[in-house]
Amino acid sequence: MTFRVTILGSSSALPTLKRNPSAHVLNVHEQFFLIDCGEGTQLRLRQADINPLKINAVFITHLHGDHLFGIFGLISSMGLMGRKTPLYIYAPKPFDEVLKCHLHYFDTNLPYEVIWMEVQSRKYQMIYENKIMEVWSIPLRHRIPCAGFLFKEKTPPLNVSKEAIEKYSLGIAQCAAAKRGEDIVLDSGIVVPNSELTYIPYEGRSYAYCSDTQYSAKVAELVKGVDLLYHEATFADKDKYLASETGHSTSLQAAKIALKAEAGKLLLGHFSSRYKDDSLLRDEACRIFPNTEIAEELKSYEIKRLKYSQK
Repeated sequence: MTFRVTILGSSSALPTLKRNPSAHVLNVHEQFFLIDCGEGTQLRLRQADINPLKINAVFITHLHGDHLFGIFGLISSMGLMGRKTPLYIYAPKPFDEVLKCHLHYFDTNLPYEVIWMEVQSRKYQMIYENKIMEVWSIPLRHRIPCAGFLFKEKTPPLNVSKEAIEKYSLGIAQCAAAKRGEDIVLDSGIVVPNSELTYIPYEGRSYAYCSDTQYSAKVAELVKGVDLLYHEATFADKDKYLASETGHSTSLQAAKIALKAEAGKLLLGHFSSRYKDDSLLRDEACRIFPNTEIAEELKSYEIKRLKYSQK
């Protein structure tokens, strides 16, 4: 089952020749979720061969332009492309005011409905759920209300193995009981433990998106055990005073969060345009958390169950 994130943008504040402002697309079992929508996201979607009409919902961390300016053009384009299904946008206040203004002046006759769902940036709470996934808001420490997002794939119900069905000649009722986690009593009176009959098809995976924020130990607690952690690393350690002044993190601080969270893997992004060589940021983080990568534009990352290791 697909659980993959594609990087559409990983720059902070300004677009560069190599990087667009923040935007990710998460593919969960072929359901698509857009996370932030900086300038240029429409083009990046086309370059990544992702149809905008397939986007189920949009999650906006906060109302700074480098995370938001792309949403207005995307709303218009979806209308021109003939979208009919409602588009849900999860974002903190006052996005409702901004959206209302846009719809009033620019998209007065959309063929679909745009529905704003408030994200309370100071609360860790489930804000979205369907059959395969939950999304939780993560309070972040930025200059304005800001929330990260934790996407948690649900572990599916137990399956009964074909081998067990044949070996014990299990009927429909017995299979149903085994799927509920029950042991099975055969006609002979022998009790077959559930563990010999069933298996978990796969374990639920998780992805955390944490941008923008100062270092926060609370964030590490809330994403404990996450398989892939995307954390902003706007500045190098030598510029940590700038990180403090602007409400951002350094690469070292991001690595400390990953270590404290016992994350499977760390993906760094939201880089300041001042750094021409982002390997500096990666190398700093790797000193603390070796399983670290730099987010690459248009690259897709398969999210896997990775056992935490300090080695």
